[in-house]
Amino acid sequence: MEEDGSDWGGLAPEILINIISRLTIQELWTGPMFVRKSWLTVCRDPHLWSTFDLEPWFESYPESTHLWSPDFEGKVDSMLRSVVDWSDGGLTEIRIRHCSDHALSYAADRCPNLQVLAVRSSSNVTDASMTKIAFRCRSLKELDISYCHEISHDTLVMIGRNCPNLRFLKRNLMDWSSRHIGSVPTEYLDACPQDGDTEADAIGKHMINLERLEIQFSRLSVKGLASICEGCPKLEYLDLFGCVHLSSRDITGNVSRLKWLKEVKKPDVYVPRSGDVAQRERYGHWRLYDERFDIQAMRI
Repeated sequence: MEEDGSDWGGLAPEILINIISRLTIQELWTGPMFVRKSWLTVCRDPHLWSTFDLEPWFESYPESTHLWSPDFEGKVDSMLRSVVDWSDGGLTEIRIRHCSDHALSYAADRCPNLQVLAVRSSSNVTDASMTKIAFRCRSLKELDISYCHEISHDTLVMIGRNCPNLRFLKRNLMDWSSRHIGSVPTEYLDACPQDGDTEADAIGKHMINLERLEIQFSRLSVKGLASICEGCPKLEYLDLFGCVHLSSRDITGNVSRLKWLKEVKKPDVYVPRSGDVAQRERYGHWRLYDERFDIQAMRI
C-alpha cells in the first residue's frame, strides 16, 4: 500500500482508532502497525493503551520451557516498555507473564494510575520492582503474583500498607504434580516458597479490605489461616485448594468468622512424597478422608 498522506481513504484519525480498538493485541501487533506509517502512528495513540492484556495469548499457547528463557523474557519486557510509552501514563491494567524487574520498574515509574497488575510466572520479578509498584501505584485494586518465587512476604506488607484499595490478591503456588515437569525448569519448581504462615500473616495484618484471595498450594498452617480470617473480615471468596497442611476442621473453625464469605475452595488433595519424587492423588471425599485419618501425621 502506498503512503499517500491520508488515513485509509480519508477517515478521520478518531474513526480509525475506533476501528483498530476492536482488534486483539495479537492482531494489532502483527497487522496494522506494519501497513503504513500513518497507521503505526494511530496504533500508538494513548487511547488504545489503557490496558495491556496478554493473558488470552498465554492461555492459548502451550506451556514450555521456552517461555522461561531470557530471550522470551526480553521480548515481553520490550513489549511492556513500548506500551508504557504509548499509553502516555494512562495505563491502568497490565496482564502479562514472564517479565522482569527492569520492565516492571519502568512501568511503575510512569503509570501511577495502575489498578490491575498480573505478572504470574515471572521468575525475575522481585521485591525491588514490587516495592516501586507499592509506592507509586497506590490505586491498585487487583494483584496477581502467582508462581513468582522471588517475591517474598515483604512485598505483601508493602502493597498492603500503601495500596488500601486492593480487593483481589492471587498468590498461588505451583503444585507438586508431574504436569509441570518438562514445561517449567526443574530448579524453579524446587525453589517454591515455603513461608506460607509468614505470607499469611502479612496478608492478615495489612490487607484489611481484601474481598477475594487465592493462595493455592500455599504451605500455610492453621495459624496462618487464622491470621487471614481475623485480619480480612470482608473476604467473599477464599481459594485454599492444595493447602495440604489444613484439615477440614481447621478451615471450618476459622472461616466461620467471615460473615461475608460466599465460597471457600478446600484443599481436596493430598500429596505424598517418596524421596525426591512427588506424586499427587485426588480424593473425591476429602472431608471424609480427613475425619478418618490423623491429618497431622500426613503433613509435609
